[in-house]
Amino acid sequence: MKRKTLYFTAPRQVELREEGLPALGADEVLVETTCSAISAGTEMLVYQGRFPRDMETDSTISSMRGGFKYPLAFGYACVGVVKETGTQVDRSWYGKLVFAFQPHSSHFITTADSLLLIPHSLSPDTACFLPNMETAVNLVQDGAPIFGERVLVLGQGIVGLLTASLLNEFPLEVLVTADCYPLRCDSSPVNRHLSLDPHAPKFRQEAMELLKQGADLTFELSGNPEALNDALSLTRFSGRIVIGSWYGEKQVEVRLGGSFHRSRIKLISSQVSTIAPELEGRWDKARRFDSAWKALERIKPEKWITHRFGIDEAAQAYRLLDESPQETIQILFTY
Repeated sequence: MKRKTLYFTAPRQVELREEGLPALGADEVLVETTCSAISAGTEMLVYQGRFPRDMETDSTISSMRGGFKYPLAFGYACVGVVKETGTQVDRSWYGKLVFAFQPHSSHFITTADSLLLIPHSLSPDTACFLPNMETAVNLVQDGAPIFGERVLVLGQGIVGLLTASLLNEFPLEVLVTADCYPLRCDSSPVNRHLSLDPHAPKFRQEAMELLKQGADLTFELSGNPEALNDALSLTRFSGRIVIGSWYGEKQVEVRLGGSFHRSRIKLISSQVSTIAPELEGRWDKARRFDSAWKALERIKPEKWITHRFGIDEAAQAYRLLDESPQETIQILFTY
């Protein structure tokens, strides 16, 4: 049996390769992919060749271990149906709709314990948002918003939209978002006058007025390291800045020589592979996944799917995201 797998082969080059599937192990299952989601953050760094060569892709996910180097099969949002089960696997898995952290591929073989059963209330398209929703849950947990706080979210890509949607459920005094693309500002869950263009001449002034002299809590989710200077300028004394963006090899001068020195602002790095140490006694990955599934049911993020491409059209999909990001929010591959 053959499968089609997407490989990043060089900066701005992708290739769909037909490969033979290995024999199914006794403790393994074969999954036929229905759809998978492109990560506009991490995958675009891989596509553009802006990733650190000495860093492991993800040490906590078996299908993503290894270094960032070409050729690279990458991706982590696959939804599919179990088509075969090994002799030691419970036959009840057969025919189940499942989620897996797998690269973009028409079929894959994995162990049953690496699969997540998708709730019956969710469509395959919605289930593709699980990794980003788990990220959003992690970000909010790391930020720990407090009743009545003034909160700012920089970046309204998918992670920013999901994070803002979760924050919108809190009794905050005000929630302000920012993105340079009108499509994403219009999609933000806040009132339109509370979603600003960070490139506008009076952005900081307008944001300060809405935040009443500064955010208690700021999330930097734009993927643009220059936004850190906006975060520092718009966060008040003793506030917190949660940095969820991964910048890869992007470099920028962060201005720490001004008011930051006396501000007692806390910079918090947040990444979904782990759980904050202060929560580990009560939270594990299973509990966080459960929260993410329930959040997907409430928020219904499929409304942010702007494009669907067949996996054979992958090069066109990445080119669109690279050259015209203002036209996209979430892109899905179909198989």
